[in-house]
Amino acid sequence: MSVLIPASQRRDLSELEDRIDLGHGDRDAKRSAYWTMLSLAGLIATAGVIGDSTATVIGAMIVAPLSTPILAVGLGIVTGNAPLVGRSLLYVLASVFVVVAIGFLFALLLPNPTNVLSNSQVVGRVSPTLTDLAAAVATGFAGSIAIARRDVGDVLPGVAIAISLVPPLGVVGVCLGSRQPELALGALVLFASNMVVLIIAAVVVLMTAGYARESSAETGTRWRGRAYAALAVVLVAVGIPMTLNSVTSLWADQVQALAESWLSDTPEAEVSQVTWSGHGLLVDVRSPDELPDIGELQDAVDKALPTDPPVTVVHTVGERISD
Repeated sequence: MSVLIPASQRRDLSELEDRIDLGHGDRDAKRSAYWTMLSLAGLIATAGVIGDSTATVIGAMIVAPLSTPILAVGLGIVTGNAPLVGRSLLYVLASVFVVVAIGFLFALLLPNPTNVLSNSQVVGRVSPTLTDLAAAVATGFAGSIAIARRDVGDVLPGVAIAISLVPPLGVVGVCLGSRQPELALGALVLFASNMVVLIIAAVVVLMTAGYARESSAETGTRWRGRAYAALAVVLVAVGIPMTLNSVTSLWADQVQALAESWLSDTPEAEVSQVTWSGHGLLVDVRSPDELPDIGELQDAVDKALPTDPPVTVVHTVGERISD
């Protein structure tokens, strides 16, 4: 571990606690800064989601301080500091409520919220996959190493962008305000996966870096074992829907390839997109001519996928107009 965190650059436990424990040191100043920046980040993120502005959402990621109490949970588990774990989790829960409430209130003011639900900022966060989980793992380790070292603090804005904690919560609020709880649940899964992976990464890095040995807290292995078990349960809970999303996304790609092959003899026909609708698939096709027998596509899908989902083709007729 000395390669990743050299002794000359390693923060001692008191430095680390002062950096991420909101109840350590000048508590009033820390809490004032935390809630001010979190509220502003929630407003920025929600505005970015509604306006479909990637740059604005990235700005919210940089401003948001939500990773601080999440990392403090990991430190509390490593050092056996149950009060630190408890109050940090309360900060996280209260932060979730604040950001979701901001998104919810924004959604109530929208004249046509269904337009927002189809933009890229929402669509990209309501169906998280294992790819998102893998990215969160790497980002969690980067962030945990950065807080333990004195010389790599400059990477923390990049970590904040990669881990994406506040924007998914803004999406949760917007979806709830738009009466789309199933979409809100998907965004909440993304947040929960990022949070639990960040805690696990912090535990692994800080434990390996020897912070447990510096602690004066007397905590039995049973308490720490319960904390590990709770993390494992949450990880499995968020991993199941992410795995299902990964599989269904892969199947949709397969069906798109089958649909393109099905249309290969139809001039100027193209597959716009393939999406899931319940247990079935919607295949959007643009073509100025009649389409082949849909039964051929259904047979091909039945052979390729194990669940035999019904296929519905949405045919948009187009024509070329020229002078």
